[in-house]
Amino acid sequence: MIPPSSLLNRTFRRIWLASLVSGTAVAAHETAATWTMNLRSPSGLFISLMASLASLPFFLFTLPAGALADAFNQSRILRLANLWLAGCAGALAVLGWAGVLNPVLLLAGVFLLAVGFAINAPAWASLIPQVVTDKELPSASTLNGMQFNLTSILGPAVAGVLLTRVGAPVVFALNAAGFLLVFTAIPSLEKTGSGVSQTLESFLRSIPSTFRYVGQAQNVANILARNAIYSFFVVAIPALAPVLLLKELRLDASSLGLVFASMGVGSVISAIFVIPWLRSRFATDTLMIIAQVTLAGVYILMAMVHHCLYCLVPMALAGAGWTLAASELWVIAQRSIPNSLRGRISALMMVLSQGAMTLGGVVWGVSAELTGTRVALLAAASLFLTTVLASMLFPRIFRKSLTIEGKAPSLSGNG
Repeated sequence: MIPPSSLLNRTFRRIWLASLVSGTAVAAHETAATWTMNLRSPSGLFISLMASLASLPFFLFTLPAGALADAFNQSRILRLANLWLAGCAGALAVLGWAGVLNPVLLLAGVFLLAVGFAINAPAWASLIPQVVTDKELPSASTLNGMQFNLTSILGPAVAGVLLTRVGAPVVFALNAAGFLLVFTAIPSLEKTGSGVSQTLESFLRSIPSTFRYVGQAQNVANILARNAIYSFFVVAIPALAPVLLLKELRLDASSLGLVFASMGVGSVISAIFVIPWLRSRFATDTLMIIAQVTLAGVYILMAMVHHCLYCLVPMALAGAGWTLAASELWVIAQRSIPNSLRGRISALMMVLSQGAMTLGGVVWGVSAELTGTRVALLAAASLFLTTVLASMLFPRIFRKSLTIEGKAPSLSGNG
């Protein structure tokens, strides 16, 4: 049972409920945008590029956004970011109602929304610890995880209903309203930054020192590499699954929402039941192998399906495998990164991960366009399994990333 203590905190309760509504609207918006792209573009490549453009701003702006969050009042950043997001979603709604929404404008909308999310993310990460007590923090963390899982199920299901009844522009408009709701729920926080000039100077200094540390700490470098490789392959799901579902299986809007919701169901079941059971029986490296083999198997199954109902199980497995792998990679990182570098290395990990997803989305999308979606899925599965096999044949290389062997080097290189 989830501890209710954080929900007794009025400020957190208001933020959490607003985020639950907005997160559902965001997930519905993503489904509606994919459906609209399917209607507007004869090529599946544009659908695949949506995954790349959703990742690119996180690659470009996460580190600068972290500096902004340190330098300025987080409440103002969050409010401005949510106004930006509401404006982008609202603009897509207006363009849709005007009948001028085309693939290029849709891709621009995906990118601009992702810019807002990238600017929002570092400030949002620092918000919850400032509005709850230490005693309430575990409950707040649990509720935030539950919120993400709920929205990943509810959003696509809501989109499936609304797309068949009122159309995509209404879904975009509801997303804009959700961002405005979050805007009203953001509390006023005191400025905790140290000034933009000091923060910018510290930020610029930290970049070379962080890379210098990674170059010296082989275990951390391996973690970053594993995360990037995993991200390159896992992006095949958002890049290729919609193309297969819409261009080859020709699902209608409600069926698309159902299939996307099944991925959220798989994630929830995995987080609640499967992952705790697996962790009690297997080591971290074994869990990573299980997750990666599961995802590779999903690609093979998706390449074989020819009916909507047969997509539900592979997509649920995709949600379960994605959740397990992401969870274990996070555990590996948190066990290996020194506390003094946790923020910078975590940010660098996000940048590299999102960069790999951006590249992967383009690679798998172009591959599907040239060879066909099913062939691209099989190729992704084959290469993914090859990396898993390499980790089993050369375990010493990969296991260095699971433990810290000896004393970690210092930033100055004199450790």
